[in-house]
Amino acid sequence: MANQQIAIIGLGRFGSSVAYTLYQMGHDVLALEIDPVRVQEAMGQVTYPVQGDATQEAVLKELGIPNFDMAVVAIGSNVEASIMSTVLLKSMGVPHIVARAKTRLHGQTLERVGADVVVHPEQETGEHVARSLFHPEVQDYMEVGPNFGISKVKASPQTVNQTLKEAGLAGARDKYGLAVLAIRRGRDVILLPSEDERIQKDDTLVLASKEEMLDKLHAEGVS
Repeated sequence: MANQQIAIIGLGRFGSSVAYTLYQMGHDVLALEIDPVRVQEAMGQVTYPVQGDATQEAVLKELGIPNFDMAVVAIGSNVEASIMSTVLLKSMGVPHIVARAKTRLHGQTLERVGADVVVHPEQETGEHVARSLFHPEVQDYMEVGPNFGISKVKASPQTVNQTLKEAGLAGARDKYGLAVLAIRRGRDVILLPSEDERIQKDDTLVLASKEEMLDKLHAEGVS
C-alpha cells in the first residue's frame, strides 16, 4: 500500500482515533484543529499537528491540502463548520473526502455537497474507519493481537467459481499467511471450508491474518 498524504479536519475523540491509526499505518497525516490544547495533545501522534480554522479557504491552501490524496472531515459538534469544510475541500479538488455525520440529515447534506463517504461514529469506531479507507472490501475487522486480526472480506469477482486452492486461499498459509475460518453464503455459514470449496458470487470470507496480508490480497485482486 503506497504511503498517502491525508488531512484530518478536527481532533475530537473520533478524529484523533482516525488520525493516530492512519499515522501508525505509515501515512503522512496532517491534523488541522482549531483548539490549541488538542493540537498539543497530537504532538508525536501525527506527522503535522496544526492549529487553524478549516472553514477558511486561505488556511487550507496555505497548508497545501488541495494536493493531498484524501481528507477526513471529523468535526463533531459544529455542523455548519463540517459542511463548509467539505464544500471547500470539494471545490479545491481533493480526490477523496470522508466526512463524519452527526445525524442522518447531516449525512445527506454532506453527500450532496461533495463527501464521497459519510460515516456515523456511533456506528463505527475511528480505528475501523481508518483501516477501511484502504480496504473497502473489508466489511469488518477485529484486532486480536499485535498486527493480527479477524476480518470479513467480500469475495472479489476474480475469485468467483475458483476453489479456495485455486485462489491461493487453501488454508492459505502457503501463499498469503492467513487462514479461511468460514465462508458466509446467504444465510448459510461454512465453517473451516475445505480447499476444494468453490467460491460463489456474494460470498463473504472470514479470514484470520496479519494486517499486511490484507494489502497483499487487495493488490493481487483476491479481495
